[in-house]
Amino acid sequence: MVLLTGSYNIWIVALSLIIAFFTSYQALGLTKKVTMLQHKVTWIWLTIAGFVMGCGIWTMHFVGMIAFHLPIPIDYHFGKSLISVLASIGASMLAFYVTSKKASQGKLLLASLFMASGIVTMHYVGMSSMMNEFMTISYDPIMWTLSAVIAFIASYAALNLFMRMKKKGSFLHRAAAALLMAFAVTGMHYVGMEASSFWCIDPAYITQQAQMQAPARLLITVLVVIVVIILLTWLAQVWEQLIYKRMAYTDSLTGLNNRHAMNEFFKTTSLVNRKQAVLFIDLDQFKYINDTLGHDVGDQLIQHVGDKLRRYAEPPKRVFRMGGDEFMIVIPYNEKEEVHQAAKQLLQEISSPILLGKHQLEVTCSIGVSYAVEHGITKNSLLKAADTAMYYSKKLGKNQYCEYSKEMEDKVIRRLEIEKGLRDALAKKEFQLYYQPKWDINKNRPIGFEALLRYTSPVIGAVTPDEFIPIAEETGLILPITEWALSTACKDCYEWNIDSDDELVVSVNLSSKIIESNRLSDMTKRALEQTKLSPHLLELEITEQMLMNCGAAVKEQIEPLQKLGVKLSMDNFGSGYSFLGSLEELQFQTLKIDKKYIEQFELPTKQAIVRSIIGLAKQLQIQLIAEGVETESQLQFIQAAGCHLAQGFYFKRPMPFNEIGTWIKEL
Repeated sequence: MVLLTGSYNIWIVALSLIIAFFTSYQALGLTKKVTMLQHKVTWIWLTIAGFVMGCGIWTMHFVGMIAFHLPIPIDYHFGKSLISVLASIGASMLAFYVTSKKASQGKLLLASLFMASGIVTMHYVGMSSMMNEFMTISYDPIMWTLSAVIAFIASYAALNLFMRMKKKGSFLHRAAAALLMAFAVTGMHYVGMEASSFWCIDPAYITQQAQMQAPARLLITVLVVIVVIILLTWLAQVWEQLIYKRMAYTDSLTGLNNRHAMNEFFKTTSLVNRKQAVLFIDLDQFKYINDTLGHDVGDQLIQHVGDKLRRYAEPPKRVFRMGGDEFMIVIPYNEKEEVHQAAKQLLQEISSPILLGKHQLEVTCSIGVSYAVEHGITKNSLLKAADTAMYYSKKLGKNQYCEYSKEMEDKVIRRLEIEKGLRDALAKKEFQLYYQPKWDINKNRPIGFEALLRYTSPVIGAVTPDEFIPIAEETGLILPITEWALSTACKDCYEWNIDSDDELVVSVNLSSKIIESNRLSDMTKRALEQTKLSPHLLELEITEQMLMNCGAAVKEQIEPLQKLGVKLSMDNFGSGYSFLGSLEELQFQTLKIDKKYIEQFELPTKQAIVRSIIGLAKQLQIQLIAEGVETESQLQFIQAAGCHLAQGFYFKRPMPFNEIGTWIKEL
């Protein structure tokens, strides 16, 4: 038996190192995707990365074998070669899986063991696949152990650097990790080759010239594997781009097209001479559901609505989620009646009961409709028109649709101007308080004044409270405005009482938003302290509807103020649904009969109700004021009915503070 001496082709050795580096670099890059994508595609990326890494290790091994020349011909066993590549692929997948998520030191050691085991198994099974009936192979146990240790240490260093690479994402980190992995593979291979001794049984079989001509099928196999690795890497990158593009244009919560897809649609679709309707959809009760039931239920609701819209908006319709609780549908049409029917169907579909866990919800929506080319052919013009119409449908009571019109836009512009003006007026203190006297008919003297807020826009002129108060409530401006009004009214009341023989009370109307903010007590006490007004000269007016909607909160915030001496009045008494029952909630000092009863006093039913209210007030010993007295006949009616306090234009129109002193002196 003769020991065979082999030699290496240095260029092919360099090629094997390059192959190991290239495949390691690509495999590490593919593995990084696992932490960036959804769980359902994790195994796809792991499989691709493991396949690329495993085949790269195997290819490097057999290229290294091609670089090694022995003076006898060698062939390779197909089955064992297949086992070696499968071992390499499997070990690579296990190592990448362990390090794909946040890994501890223990997991890193385990992954390194998997990778090193795959490299070692691949190498020595690959070595055993070498076939020649006159050749045997023996191994030096020390060198064999050293090759395994090299594989483990280099694998650990490479995977450790790879873990850091996922955080920093540096090209240099990835290249360094790939280089270490390449050294792990090639280092183990060539140390393993040094551990191998090749023996020839028959010396006569040895050729005089050192050679190892690789079998043609081995060369072809290696070439095919390299091509497959390159092709697979390229396909993975193409697939990645497709995934990212789909993610960029898809809403993650509903799976619908998102705003980016909508922008792309309008960019690539010509609307000239095409009849397309844009339906802008906004859920009516979404914020309330989010606030009361939680964002998880809110997300489930959005998903459910998205499913409904997906089923409804089949091609050629296009549906998009704009964000939050807003959706958009683009519908081609021939006649507008088709769009009307579509909007009605959507209202009915969305308003059908929804069961989310233990919650059964009935959610409505508001829809705004715009048309190309009638309202524009660009994204901005059509969306603006549809959004304006949607907002208008909400103002009309929600759960309906509206088509855009120029009048709507004018109203929206007016509202925006009022909102801006309110902010400016608050900052510049341009609001005014006018005061209307409350009149004692028997004494022919005022008993106090009701403070009435006035606002004049520098752009659109005087704006009525019925128009600007709801806007102030919606925007939250009602809170600072009310605080200003309370402070100003208390200051004015303090000053007009300095020269008055009678104590003239000031009344301030409250919004339900003040109660909801839980700031009433603080702002009232602050106003009294700053102006030094006696609490019994301040009267707070609330409505029946406010008491019905916020009863407990009203009582909680009003009662401490009543203990200080602040008076409480119910405005528009009789306008609610249960005005008699509302008297049990709080101790009112004053009731103000709603002016609709005074305006229609000639109707027998109104007269009967007014007399009942007056009788009730007397029994409860509550002061009663008739609102809206404007004529002599109305005055005579309330006097005959037994009411001696009134308020209205008949006595005096609201006036600014600077006129009150003169008016009182002239009485």
